[in-house]
Amino acid sequence: MADSELTQAKLFDVFSNARRRRTVQYLKRQGGTCDLAPLVEQVAAWENDADPDDVTRTQRRRVYISLYQTHLPMLEDHGIVDWDPDGHEIELLPSEDRFEPYLDRHLEDRRPWHRLYAAVATVGLVAFALSALAIGPLTTAVAPVVALAVCVVVLGLSAAQYVSRRPGLDLPIGRPSR
Repeated sequence: MADSELTQAKLFDVFSNARRRRTVQYLKRQGGTCDLAPLVEQVAAWENDADPDDVTRTQRRRVYISLYQTHLPMLEDHGIVDWDPDGHEIELLPSEDRFEPYLDRHLEDRRPWHRLYAAVATVGLVAFALSALAIGPLTTAVAPVVALAVCVVVLGLSAAQYVSRRPGLDLPIGRPSR
């Protein structure tokens, strides 16, 4: 199938499956070509949120079978990869930039933002409880300061998370234009 025949609907259909998205993403990271074995290991690691060395044989086998029988043939039928089932070699075809909007971002760079938010909420809750009970140096007079500090920290975390998920974001502050 020619690249021009890949309509948006067909691309949505092809990339509706996470294994197909991850396959193309892995191929992009490997320079466009790879063998089946390392691809299977990495996709299984992403799916099981584990290091590639910690993936079990059962997890690898499950991914291998579905890639071999279903996903790689479909990607090949749509002209996205060139797949040699006998040699287990996969090559990403040239129009890889067209697929970028459909791929998962930051598969390996996931930060534990939920833990940071939980820590800030816990510290804020403890501070409010101490100020309500007037225990220690915190009193009810300090409660507004604690509330303001918690809000500023949550705002800072939200901004950091937003910017970290958009690596190509041009901010209007920070760098003067030349």
